[in-house]
Amino acid sequence: MILPFATRLSNRSLIRIGGADRLGFLQNIVSNDVAQAKVAKAVYAALLTPQGKFLHDMFIVDGGDAFLVDCESARAEDLLRRLNAYKLRSKVTFENLADAFDMWAVWNGILPGALSDPRLPELGSRLFIAKGQTPDGVAVSDFATYDTLRIGLGVADGSRDLEVEKSTLAEGNFDFLNGVDWKKGCYIGQELTARMHYRGLAKKRFFPVRIEGESPLLGANLDKESGEIRSIAGDQGLALLRIEAVQKSLDEKMPLTCGNAKLWPQIPAWMKLTQAP
Repeated sequence: MILPFATRLSNRSLIRIGGADRLGFLQNIVSNDVAQAKVAKAVYAALLTPQGKFLHDMFIVDGGDAFLVDCESARAEDLLRRLNAYKLRSKVTFENLADAFDMWAVWNGILPGALSDPRLPELGSRLFIAKGQTPDGVAVSDFATYDTLRIGLGVADGSRDLEVEKSTLAEGNFDFLNGVDWKKGCYIGQELTARMHYRGLAKKRFFPVRIEGESPLLGANLDKESGEIRSIAGDQGLALLRIEAVQKSLDEKMPLTCGNAKLWPQIPAWMKLTQAP
């Protein structure tokens, strides 16, 4: 019997958002339709600055009497601080559950109770269980293995790849990864996000790249101002690249370069660059 793989996501943890106004509160501030979050269905979303720049990514699930939010563990307190700033008179409560639960990613198989990753089927599912416990019926894998899967698929991982208060959702491919609802109405940062989408203003996006030669340093700028490398796993990388440079590289069958490294960009099947909004 082949077991699904599972990795504990040490960089993610849970917060709890309760209170009678929790749905309306979240609906007014994040990029996706929170009403679509169910007990067995997670919604991927982002919290932005009023100028439409990235602050936090999150997975939201309905926990019955509260929403459970999968967020970056190292930045959970920052997220709670920002949520408190928007609370005003809303009847909502917040709790950091980092000491109570662990987050896991499960892929290459199905595990009962796990929530499908709403970004891509290839990313499998996500699971939260009691702190220190290991899921039953899985083959435990290290974080680097899951990270290699993510990078190969071309998916950014929160502030590890996106720049806080600088990156846009288009750059992070939230529009292709089910992170934005275009019909829900206003939310914080909605104006820039919608304008970039409907006018096709995105100039850069994250792309997976195959690395030949000496591996570049994280954060290194590519030659000819083509972009910047953000994540690396072996001979695979994730880079924020100018779309024009990627298309030229593919058309001319010539790599992008970063120091002594050759970077061969790829356009994932899920990234429909020619698709009209």
